[in-house]
Amino acid sequence: MPPRPTKAIPSAVRPTSPEIMESVRKIGDCFAIAGEFVLGEEISSGLINATYRATYQREDGSQDRYVLQRINEKVFTDPHAVMRNIETVTRHINWKVLRVKKDASGQTINLYPARGGKCYAEGPGGGVWRCYNYIEACRTYDVVENTRQAYQAAFAFGAFQDLVSDLTADDLKETLPNFHHTPQRIANLEKSIAADPKGRVAQVAEEIQFIRDRAHWTSKVIDGLADGSIPLRVTHNDTKINNVMIDAKTDQAVCVIDLDTVMPGSTLYDFGDLVRTATSPAPEDETNLDLVTMQMPMFEGLVEGYLDAAGGFLEPAEIDLLAFSGKLIALEIGVRFLTDFIDGDNYFKTTRENHNLDRCRTQLKLVESIEAQEGQMEKFVRRIARNL
Repeated sequence: MPPRPTKAIPSAVRPTSPEIMESVRKIGDCFAIAGEFVLGEEISSGLINATYRATYQREDGSQDRYVLQRINEKVFTDPHAVMRNIETVTRHINWKVLRVKKDASGQTINLYPARGGKCYAEGPGGGVWRCYNYIEACRTYDVVENTRQAYQAAFAFGAFQDLVSDLTADDLKETLPNFHHTPQRIANLEKSIAADPKGRVAQVAEEIQFIRDRAHWTSKVIDGLADGSIPLRVTHNDTKINNVMIDAKTDQAVCVIDLDTVMPGSTLYDFGDLVRTATSPAPEDETNLDLVTMQMPMFEGLVEGYLDAAGGFLEPAEIDLLAFSGKLIALEIGVRFLTDFIDGDNYFKTTRENHNLDRCRTQLKLVESIEAQEGQMEKFVRRIARNL
């Protein structure tokens, strides 16, 4: 049985209606959770899955909280494979941590079994659901506030990669084919431009040209994976800064979360997304582009934290492209936001008009900022790598 969860500080949690409360209770009943259901709340911070926090009270009056989450089957068309990947990775990490450190705390989220013994349940209203321990006394950040947080986040993802470095790509299924295939993302954008289903292409001519001007270098990692110069590894593939739980008091990284995209990939995709999400003081959907910039001190914190944790297994070819990876992933995500905007906002959740376009413009501005500092970034990586 997974360890009993500790106690909590909520993040992006809001009360739900009585109808949703009852639905959460029914979902919770599908899992081997001790105690009586007392409260269900929605966690609204994610862009893809429906997520709820459920509180249960034991006979002694103590309360435990859990995360109940339905996998978005429009995005993850094989949710059972997603769950098999997550189960493989979390079991492997817990086994290694117990074997080496004799301590299972603070290393990974834990899946609670469904009553039938599987790591997931088919919900009463349909869909595939899973139950995690709720990570308590922690919070997540959409914007890094200091270099310590940058270091801790990068160390957490580097440590995660180190723990799974002895898994092979064959151990997991590629649940989102070509997820970080940047040239393919650009090809998809070109198809959307040609179709122009919502008549929006005319208003994004500048963004389209920006992307086309940079398309020639977007195959660098894909080509390296193809010819073997860059190793294929088990990676997280969605290393946004808000996928690291940070201790609310100490600012120390506690746990990497959101493992839906764990699958074969490149470490450069993981580190690049860290650069994208942790080095700018502006949120992902900032409308004032003057606030968007790649802050060198934050990048330095990421490099130091990541190489402290992962430097022991990285190949020189991976280290050489750490600075490049930031602009690659920022451009790729900008492409994805622009494609979704042109298509009519079908993939990412939006809360206002032109929301995906604002997100795209923020990413492209970050690419510009990285380009202006790329030489300095590469020099710093080389200096830190020499000490490994």
